[in-house]
Amino acid sequence: MRGFAFGAGAAVILAGALTFAQTPAQPAPQQPPAAKPTQPPTPAPGKPAAPAPAPTTPPAQTEPAPPPKPFPEGAKIAYVVLQRVANESAEGKAATAKIQALLQKKAAELSEKNKQLQGLQQKLEKEGSVMSATAQGDVQKQIERLQVDIQRGTQDAQQEIQELQTQLQQQFEQRMTPILAQVGQEKGLHYIFNGPDSGMVWADPGLDISLDVIKKLDATPGGTKPK
Repeated sequence: MRGFAFGAGAAVILAGALTFAQTPAQPAPQQPPAAKPTQPPTPAPGKPAAPAPAPTTPPAQTEPAPPPKPFPEGAKIAYVVLQRVANESAEGKAATAKIQALLQKKAAELSEKNKQLQGLQQKLEKEGSVMSATAQGDVQKQIERLQVDIQRGTQDAQQEIQELQTQLQQQFEQRMTPILAQVGQEKGLHYIFNGPDSGMVWADPGLDISLDVIKKLDATPGGTKPK
């Protein structure tokens, strides 16, 4: 059934947070003084003032999305978008929140180690010329230890996040299997496809039962209740 992911790209985000933490902070560029508003020139005596600029046209309001198309009567085949169910169901949102919480925790731990590393590197750069050889060696060893800790911490964090993703996906699949069967039986279906992964190139939008699956999943005991 696998055709969805919770917290997709977590390892990439974690790597990005690490890269950002390793980058020395740059001083903010000075902002130029705000330009004073220009006053319209005073018309010469006897001459009419220039006409005021025409008001700008407000942006056109977007039309509401059309209502979902009803399920075709008598249809025996339907499809579901599992990633949508994972994104929009209460249980899927809770799983994503768990992954994001772990991601933020690991990123904060790595960021703190990077701050320590940057502090030692700056100290060696600024004070190295007046340090003794022994003091320089001690600071360099601390830098090397932190670099190893950060590298290992990054690998461990990525593995821990991946393991949590796999665990939550397996639990979600176990919950989804009976839900899909119930929706299929209620609609008298013979087949339910996972739209994006089934090789489908076109289908009547009314055959999409993703919303039915989301509602059934949120209403079925055993998972996260919708708030």
